Amino acid sequence: MSIVVIGNFDGVHKGHQQILNRAKALAGDEKIIALTFDPHPVSVFAPERAPSLLTILSDKIELLKIHNADQVAVIKFTKEFAAMAPEDFVNKVLVEQLKASTVIVGANFTYGFKAAGNVESLSKHTEFETVVLDLQADNDESISSTRIRKAIVEGNVEAAREMLTRPHRLDGIIVHGEKRGREIGYPTANLGNIDGQTIPADGVYAGWLTVGIDRWPAAISIGTNPTFEGVRGRQVEAYALDQVGLDLYTKAATIEFGWRLRDTLKFDGLDPLLEQMAKDCQEARRLTEL
Repeated sequence: MSIVVIGNFDGVHKGHQQILNRAKALAGDEKIIALTFDPHPVSVFAPERAPSLLTILSDKIELLKIHNADQVAVIKFTKEFAAMAPEDFVNKVLVEQLKASTVIVGANFTYGFKAAGNVESLSKHTEFETVVLDLQADNDESISSTRIRKAIVEGNVEAAREMLTRPHRLDGIIVHGEKRGREIGYPTANLGNIDGQTIPADGVYAGWLTVGIDRWPAAISIGTNPTFEGVRGRQVEAYALDQVGLDLYTKAATIEFGWRLRDTLKFDGLDPLLEQMAKDCQEARRLTEL
């Protein structure tokens, strides 16, 4: 038998962790299974309204296991799955496949065709106990993936870090950029393959760059480098503080956002830009040493 916690779990934020902690408290000798869905349901029915992701699937699975899940079951969310009758979802997935003795969900949980199932109908099942939790309130607002996503796109990575209980991160591949940073003494790792993830507002941030087993404090820039003419598109790039000679192209990398330092600015030439970059790096060095 198992305790099953159900949710989209994007971000595995403080509210999700509360649900998983409750499962741990109830578990005893039973295993905890986190049941989640991929891709996000909205991306199937209304791709143009699909929210950007706080966590890619591999990170989500890792975080769920860190926060008490013994196993993670991922259901591929398709239109066929969405058409499943609520009773079939309960009987085929929760009872037959996952052998649930307890099911833990958030108060707004719905399931089955046209979201016809809810916590009331779930609670009527006698094959398992249903536990319904409200996500943890924070300043009278419930913590939600939507609220965290809004904070990030506004550049408030500190608020996001508080709600996530860790820095927000982007996962991608290091790609070739303009190489201007290398020319002016600040070689940056340009992060590509990040479509669909939640990118913070343009600006300069302090955080970390991770490649393989190495994790370096970093100054991070998001934007179009307005000081220079002809820069292509919006870029996310990180300068690993005090590192020289790094060859990171084509490697998988993670950028974590700890603090927002300032807005993106257009400087009157290279000298004032370099002066500001030195200040940014010093502040990033101070913050990441905490």
